[in-house]
Amino acid sequence: MRSGGLESLQVYLVYLLFVWLQHISVGYLPADMSCTMEKVLSDARTLLERLKEHDTAAESLIEQSSTLSQRVHSMREVGNALPDKYIEESAGYQELSKYKPHVLLTQENTQIKELQQENRELWLSLEEHQYALELIMGRYRKQMLQLMMGKKELDTKPVLSLHEDHAKEVQSQLERICEMGQVMRRAVQVDDQHYCSVKERLAQLEIENKELRDLLAISKNTLKPHREETSQPNAEPSPRVTDAE
Repeated sequence: MRSGGLESLQVYLVYLLFVWLQHISVGYLPADMSCTMEKVLSDARTLLERLKEHDTAAESLIEQSSTLSQRVHSMREVGNALPDKYIEESAGYQELSKYKPHVLLTQENTQIKELQQENRELWLSLEEHQYALELIMGRYRKQMLQLMMGKKELDTKPVLSLHEDHAKEVQSQLERICEMGQVMRRAVQVDDQHYCSVKERLAQLEIENKELRDLLAISKNTLKPHREETSQPNAEPSPRVTDAE
């Protein structure tokens, strides 16, 4: 749906530019042509806000993972002092800590892939818009040159002034598009850095969870022989034979 919206916006922009070129040749410029680039910039700002929302959601997931790690760490500290009736509950928490990081990693990877796809679509749209602007401006200059060569008897100063004004306007629009491209590039760099940090954090959590499971297994193995020794009855003392007997 997002890709189709970008393509529709691109087609509409190209259509408006061609209409603009046709009206320039007859000395008429539509009033709504100046609003087209504002719409493009507004769409880019909307997509940037969506990227920020995705970053906020990713940070929330990292905080949840940290909370889970702290809970498992506290379980490890009190694991040796747990009574027998809470051993099964500790096993349940262990299973929860085993599977939840994988679920979080899957969700995070899905969101990161969606953000990367949106960034690629934005870059393609920007490149296509720049190419369309360059093509239309080339044709515009060619038509203006033909018009000036065909009507030498007319005064060329108004035509040149109009050409310079439109050239400045297009140049300013191109600068704004380049500025928007720089903003998107920064967003892509921030997204890549955030993805690497999240991936490293989740890998660290998996290693810690594995170590915690090993420690719990070792504690269980050490507690079982101790309980067996305490449960066995004490041996009765053998009667002593006195010298008198």
